[in-house]
Amino acid sequence: VTMPVAEAYARKFGGPERARQIIDELTAVAAGDGLDFRLDQAKRANTLLAHRAIWFAATHRRQAALKERLMAAYFTEGRNIGDPDELASLAAEVGLDEVEVAAFLASTEGAGEVAEDLAQAAAYGITAVPTYVVDGRWSIPGAQDVDTFVQVLTRMANRLHASAT
Repeated sequence: VTMPVAEAYARKFGGPERARQIIDELTAVAAGDGLDFRLDQAKRANTLLAHRAIWFAATHRRQAALKERLMAAYFTEGRNIGDPDELASLAAEVGLDEVEVAAFLASTEGAGEVAEDLAQAAAYGITAVPTYVVDGRWSIPGAQDVDTFVQVLTRMANRLHASAT
């Protein structure tokens, strides 16, 4: 079941006015980095099939291309990335065979591997997207600015250096 991001944010963050503030803020930050976010059009959906499509794309060396295409489809175009037909069409746009992707998504192939990946994410305590995991021990949750990455990576390097001496 899909729903507009604005509606999902209103439910999660205390009403339509707060949702609009969050969407406007995210849109402005994205624009500052040269990204065109259209969260007013975005649709929240179950992304399990999208994860499976990305897994499939990885087996064909198209993972990065499909990830980028799915991000644009979601954040800019308001497409439903939980729909198998949409996913197969988007995969075809990055050079995968649309019929093959559709058949894959209709099967259970790769489902176990994706479930393992999701379980590993849960074991890392990942609750935000994106979350960056460094060396299997350090995580940086959510969209962060460059200074945050520098601070975390510097702290990590200092601790690794201290433990090595």
